[in-house]
Amino acid sequence: MNKPNSVDVWLEQLGAPAADRDYRPGHARMHTLLRNQTLRKPRLRIRIAGTNGKGSTAFMLAAALEAAGLSVGLYTSPHIHHFNERIRINSSPVSDDMLLEKLQEMMPVALDCGASYFEVATALALNCFSDTAVDVEILEAGVGAKLDATTAVDADMALITPIALDHQAWLGDSLSDIAEEKACAMDGCTYAISAPQSTQVSDMLISHRPNLDFAEAMSNLPKLRAAGNHQRINAALALAAMCQLQQNGIVNIKPESARQAIAQTEIPGRLQYIPWGKCHIWLDAAHNMHAIESLLPSLPELANPFDAIFVFTRKDRDLRETFPQLRQHSRKLIGSDRYRKACDISYVNLEAALDGELRPNPGKSYLVLGSFLTVSAASKWLEENSPD
Repeated sequence: MNKPNSVDVWLEQLGAPAADRDYRPGHARMHTLLRNQTLRKPRLRIRIAGTNGKGSTAFMLAAALEAAGLSVGLYTSPHIHHFNERIRINSSPVSDDMLLEKLQEMMPVALDCGASYFEVATALALNCFSDTAVDVEILEAGVGAKLDATTAVDADMALITPIALDHQAWLGDSLSDIAEEKACAMDGCTYAISAPQSTQVSDMLISHRPNLDFAEAMSNLPKLRAAGNHQRINAALALAAMCQLQQNGIVNIKPESARQAIAQTEIPGRLQYIPWGKCHIWLDAAHNMHAIESLLPSLPELANPFDAIFVFTRKDRDLRETFPQLRQHSRKLIGSDRYRKACDISYVNLEAALDGELRPNPGKSYLVLGSFLTVSAASKWLEENSPD
């Protein structure tokens, strides 16, 4: 049997990744994947858990640590275009050659123990970071924390981003249940910081770690390249982490340099602006009520109103409850056929909607919301259908 010659072909054996459909609680499979691996311990390993803002915080923190002269391995999920985007070393996605070498060794073990896509991705990231001897590893948690693949290895610092209702099938139906699950990211860590939380969430986090620090919104943050006022919460958390590491002699960087590195961070798929001919288009992977509510205050700064907002999500997601708020910021709401009664226009899929709405309307402003799959499909369509 010939060995697969591409990363995607190797990974197809695990099935398509799909957030909580791919989530398999427990560390046993991760331990099996790593059993025969000799992983080099980094100078610092950081976990980031929470509901929304994990990826943004991770990108910002990685930029600040690189500005401090450290080599940084960054593991985030999901990817937009290529799997390699999940595993970055000093801002650059790892090569196919490195991944193929690891997959040939790891995949037989993964298939034998029933490891998930996310677990294999996490093990690949740890191996790539070890081989390149990065100073710092940043691991963005998946669905949970307590039994998430990223908590199968020890860490030195934990950051908790805003926690809200999401993935209830796995994490529980209440904020307290979800906070209790995600609080486990702090276990074994010397340092831990949380973003501002609701009282219910903060009480649970403090009960898990009484000396937990909370990052405060900082007025001295410069204007961020990442659009959206909600990004200032993520930036403040990343900066608080840098300050704590600086105070403990782990990094050496001037606060202003850290602030500037965070401010200049570009974050794919989060209110990402794409000029398309004479149209102004923003893409965002907001896929739950909390994420969309976080976007709402910033929308008038982008367009007032948008000519259309597109909402396309997976079948196991339903964003109808956000429609009344979104309508206030758009001339019309466009969604998939299952939203036919709730939106102004419906299409069988996002590509058909973009084809039907964008072509005859140059010079307009649009917002596309959904998941990272939505962002991927939209960016691919825009690239393939350039009006220039």
